[in-house]
Amino acid sequence: MLVIEDLPVPKPGPGEVRVRVRAAGVNYPDVLLIQKKYQIQPALPFSPGAEAAGEVVALGANVSGLALGARVACLPLWGCFAEELVVPASACYPLPAAVSFEVGASLPMVYGTSWHALRDRAQLAAGETLLVLGAAGGVGLAAVEIGKLAGARVIAAASSAEKLAVCQAHGADGLIDYASEDLREGIKRLTDGKGPDVIYDPVGEKFSEPAFRSIRWRGRHLVIGFAAGAIPAIPWNLPLLKGASIVGVFWGDFHKREPDRARKEMAELITAVADGRMEPLVSKRYSLDQAPQALMDMAARKVVGKVVVVP
Repeated sequence: MLVIEDLPVPKPGPGEVRVRVRAAGVNYPDVLLIQKKYQIQPALPFSPGAEAAGEVVALGANVSGLALGARVACLPLWGCFAEELVVPASACYPLPAAVSFEVGASLPMVYGTSWHALRDRAQLAAGETLLVLGAAGGVGLAAVEIGKLAGARVIAAASSAEKLAVCQAHGADGLIDYASEDLREGIKRLTDGKGPDVIYDPVGEKFSEPAFRSIRWRGRHLVIGFAAGAIPAIPWNLPLLKGASIVGVFWGDFHKREPDRARKEMAELITAVADGRMEPLVSKRYSLDQAPQALMDMAARKVVGKVVVVP
């Protein structure tokens, strides 16, 4: 059960800071956390909200590189649906004044995931073709923008004309409405039968296998998540026949295992947004008492781009 409660102001411990939350991003993993279906699970009780942006209002011992009043985006993985939260200083990223708190709260999870997936895991190159499944969602639309920034030709696949219009406005070169057109036929139509070099797949279920069957020789299929529910089972002969790779993307664990590289990637991403090379779409705002509705909208796949909770 999700309820709003008044709790004592949290005190940061060693290596931690307290952040006044100005906006918190809403993400599909938040839904999985409260359903106990995510890869990691916090102890009860906990507050959802993987990412936030705000100002540092208190410093714990042994914190360096952050000052009181500093604008930050942070990725604690839960706890952000609150007026204030305590977070490790290592999970905070400087947020320039050119980036609003609402946009800043939209970056650490979905844009961070997509940046890591395309720039690091797939090594997406200029001139290649990128297919994005679920392209109008948070990670999908981020992938469309990052793909264009990398110089790729981007094909967006989504479940309605309205969603695809948003993708086109954010740079998609080709569109597939897989509610009305067979996915493989759409891919064939838009790639002259050659297929995409990289597939960005946050959807899973019935779309992964037909997409992978269409991939180009030496292609890379990025496993982001399973928003449609079921985890697909890809026949092992397919990557063999295509000389292709199925590449896992776990942004959250990447932070723990390779923190220096993760911070470098986040700095590159935030700079790209601050410079105006990308414009994340924040399509809706919810108050803190509307957070349960935000999560229900996310679970029902009614969200386009990013939505945020504003305490």
